[in-house]
Amino acid sequence: MELFLFCSPGRKRDFSPVLWSQYFESMEDVVVENDTGKDISFFFSILNFGLEGPVLLLLHGGGHSALSWAVFTSAIISRIQCRIVALDLRGHGETKVRNPEDLSAETMSKDVGNVVEALYGDLPPPIMLIGHSMGGAIAVHTAVANLVPSLLGLCMIDVVEGTAMDALNSMQNFLRSRPKTFKSLENAIEWSVKSGQIRNLESARVSMVGQVKQCEGAASPECPKAIVEGIIEEEEEEDEDEEGGGSVNKRKKEDDTETKKEHLYTWRIELAKTEKYWDGWFRGLSNLFLSCPTPKLLLLAGVDRLDKDLTIGQMQGKFQMQVLPQCGHAVHEDAPDKVAEAVATFLIRHRFTEPIGGFQCVFPAC
Repeated sequence: MELFLFCSPGRKRDFSPVLWSQYFESMEDVVVENDTGKDISFFFSILNFGLEGPVLLLLHGGGHSALSWAVFTSAIISRIQCRIVALDLRGHGETKVRNPEDLSAETMSKDVGNVVEALYGDLPPPIMLIGHSMGGAIAVHTAVANLVPSLLGLCMIDVVEGTAMDALNSMQNFLRSRPKTFKSLENAIEWSVKSGQIRNLESARVSMVGQVKQCEGAASPECPKAIVEGIIEEEEEEDEDEEGGGSVNKRKKEDDTETKKEHLYTWRIELAKTEKYWDGWFRGLSNLFLSCPTPKLLLLAGVDRLDKDLTIGQMQGKFQMQVLPQCGHAVHEDAPDKVAEAVATFLIRHRFTEPIGGFQCVFPAC
């Protein structure tokens, strides 16, 4: 008897963008007047889910947007009773302010406090601040300044003063290594996954929409005509002869021509121009975090990220820590279920909320 084995071609992954409405119930602009009370208003874009339980106020990392919390939102609302408010910080996402270049820790933490006041007035519900990277630093600065009077908890995700300060020296090189433009949203999503910036395709398909924007014109200064860096294809085609190679070259030229006809996409914010604020975000962060009187949670992609102050604080039981290995820097995007489980367990442990859907707490070893 003869046995024939057929190997089906690898299924191509879907890099098409996904709408925010698949993860959140509403998107709205919160209007905040400027400090002088004049007629100039700031519009902070937020995404919402839920009507009961404590509010989880989510602050994204530099260059990201509220959409980076989309998959985490689905995971957390299936585990505990809570409300989600994900905010586009100034200069990011859909938020519109008069001075989007001012990304100082003081200004952005005031923004968070102003948004909370605009949403809830003088009687805000219990709020837990959760921030990733830059957003984690802003969450700490907000908490220390007591800008959220109903604060019940604080969570930083993969941001530690020591490693952050060390990484600043190489940050410009990293930013220069990224493509300046993309020929489509699909191309941007594909790059984010294959480069490892976001290791979870589901999250990348919704998150990258908030990181890039369509260029106004192919000849605009921020979108040079010289285009997109190539993406390494997963399914390589073998060229059997020179004629086949010629067809590949022809197809590439057709793709290039088509790209020039399209509107390109570029980054919504030029992070390289924010360098003067980086030191202010992270310097002294560990001691500020430890000084916050509220219950605290630190989630890291690796235990090697801990600096001396946090190591001592963790040994003294000043905060709860959990390491989520096999994640990149965007921990909440790469492993949204594990982050949701850690946050849900933290809130239930402190009796800030109740589990739903039969969720069982898993208490970490550290």
